[in-house]
Amino acid sequence: MAMDRTFRIKVRMRRFRRQHPRIAFAIRSFMIFSATFGGAYGFVSGSRSENSGYDPNTFAVGASFLFALACLGLATLSMRLRFVNKRMRKLAAHNETLIDRNWELKEAEERARSLFEQQGDLIVLRDHQGRITFANDAYCALAGQARNVLVGTRFDFDVLEQGDSARESNGTRIHDQRITTPHGARWIAWREGYVRLDAGQPAELQSVGRDVTDRTETERALSDARDQADAANRAKSRFLAMASHEIRTPLNGIIGMGGLLLDTTLTPEQTTYARAVKTSGEALMALIEELLDYSKIEAGKLDLDQRPFALSTMIEEITELLAPRAQAKTLEIAAYVDERLPLEVVGDAARLRQVLLNLAGNAIKFTATGGVALIVEPGIWPNEISFLVRDTGIGIAPEARTRIFREFEQADERVARTYGGTGLGLAISERIVKRMGGRITLESEPGKGSTFEVAIPLAPSQSGAGQTAFPSPDLTGKSILLIADGIEASLIARRLERWGGQTCLVSDGAVAEALLPERSWHAVLVDRAIGAAIADRLGEAARKHAAQRLVLLTSSSRHEKFPASFTGFLIKPVRAASLAARLALTPEVASPELAPEPPTASPAGVVAATGLSILVAEDNEINALLMRSLLTKLGHRVVIAVHGEAALESWLAASSAGTPYDLVLMDIQMPQLDGIEATKRIRTHEAAKGGHHTPILALTANTLVEDRYACFEAGMNGFLIKPLDRDKLDEALAGLAAARHLAV
Repeated sequence: MAMDRTFRIKVRMRRFRRQHPRIAFAIRSFMIFSATFGGAYGFVSGSRSENSGYDPNTFAVGASFLFALACLGLATLSMRLRFVNKRMRKLAAHNETLIDRNWELKEAEERARSLFEQQGDLIVLRDHQGRITFANDAYCALAGQARNVLVGTRFDFDVLEQGDSARESNGTRIHDQRITTPHGARWIAWREGYVRLDAGQPAELQSVGRDVTDRTETERALSDARDQADAANRAKSRFLAMASHEIRTPLNGIIGMGGLLLDTTLTPEQTTYARAVKTSGEALMALIEELLDYSKIEAGKLDLDQRPFALSTMIEEITELLAPRAQAKTLEIAAYVDERLPLEVVGDAARLRQVLLNLAGNAIKFTATGGVALIVEPGIWPNEISFLVRDTGIGIAPEARTRIFREFEQADERVARTYGGTGLGLAISERIVKRMGGRITLESEPGKGSTFEVAIPLAPSQSGAGQTAFPSPDLTGKSILLIADGIEASLIARRLERWGGQTCLVSDGAVAEALLPERSWHAVLVDRAIGAAIADRLGEAARKHAAQRLVLLTSSSRHEKFPASFTGFLIKPVRAASLAARLALTPEVASPELAPEPPTASPAGVVAATGLSILVAEDNEINALLMRSLLTKLGHRVVIAVHGEAALESWLAASSAGTPYDLVLMDIQMPQLDGIEATKRIRTHEAAKGGHHTPILALTANTLVEDRYACFEAGMNGFLIKPLDRDKLDEALAGLAAARHLAV
């Protein structure tokens, strides 16, 4: 407490000195003079006194001591003055710096205030009562009032429309408003938050707004345009679906009746005309399918179905499907699937098949000599699979390689005139591949051929992990002579080498005949395409040198007579499993005879004994006649209903009589009562009564996904797409006894 009291006294004295410097100087001077005068006077008076014992020597010593003390005091005072002067210079310099900094701060404040006031954005500050404490020039201009008029008021713009609002993590509120101003309605994007301008003062609400009228109107215009585009896409999809339905209905009659006509006894000329009608109908059907696929992609309705599928099986089925078309042009088509790939992968097999069929079909169309190869190998990335479609066709010029992937574009006009086509196939394929997360590339040289590569990520299926499609033969150290020429021969040789075989590929018959005696061959494979006489001679010559002698045939020549020198045959395109099975046979086990295969029994004969009772709901007379003819030929009993009401009445009558129908083929679009509603009523009646559940298949020309969903939601078990495919119809009916839920 004493120290605090002393400190307060010192502070007060210093404060007094600063406030009254002259009075303090007079008091200090008076005290110094009084002390000096009193000391000197007392010393002189004491020395003159009679009893002082004055001694000159002592006096001199005392005077000297006093003088020394005075000098010491003067020296101390001088040092203190120097120290004070030094401090004063430092304080002056510091004060000068503070003055400069203060000047700079004032200039910065002025610039900030000028910028703040002239800011293009609207800036306004309000106190806790909502009164304006500051508004910049932009706010005043938009409000149409002076700043001194606005300050202190609760002025605010009238809000015409409030936009979405959000709040940031720091508490700042962000929202849009459409407000009324003297210049018309404007959209303002506000950022509002509390700021504290002075210490000890309450925080104020700072609102910073930016005029976003042009941006908002542009966004709304784009949104309206997008909505209109979506509506146009939906309208286009509906139109295409309707047009497809209307075109498919007569096409169903044309193709179906053409097929029935070909089953009758015709003259050669009539057969030619009937086949031309059916071929033209199928070509028109393919064009419709392309247009529908393109419309689905444009409308963003291309859905992918991720399911496990056997990779090698799908590739071999594609080559076998295209083999008749290729062999009709004397072309070879072959496939090779690398054994390092998984047996099953997960993906959309239907869309992948569509892409590969398009590429391989184009390769056959644009190839006159040579052949087409479909090669499947691991890609450059994990779980990526590369599909190569290679041909020896006309090739594509460098300037056309990008253009051919555009809609309705082909390499050039000469190609379009010569080969035809819409130019949609590659565009659709590229869209599908990109939708599947892959890429499609092209390498080509005019006159030598093209190679399309489709690389798609396909993860291996968990169910097929570790499995193999077939046991690979161990051909290590075994010699195999392959006498063939062409694309398939090189792929067969490549596969044999992967199995460990020492493969010798020869294309000349004389050279092959000279090589036969040089060693003992495990197997000799002869392609009959090198010439029937040469192949037969080589088969006979190989009797002494090879235990297995296989001949490679096309499907059209498999029923011909061959010499007994061959122990077996393989149909081109050769399946890997068939090749492995033939080569795995021991010499003691004979291969099947090369006799023509017995004719297969007609499916109609099989079903005739157990013919189904089928109700067909079809309003088109030609299609009804077609369905009656097809089903009758397959051995079934058919009842035709011309609309949904008649179908429902016929089904109810059959159920009441105790002879329910085995199957209902229900057209979707019919007068009075459509197929969807008729199916719903049938299912409702079945649910109420219980018991027999009649399988119902939709007969529809609509291929959109939503149409299929509508069929299933109504209670249908599957659907048949018009034009009807006789094989698919037969397959659906044949499997009816085994499974009631069908999806064709």
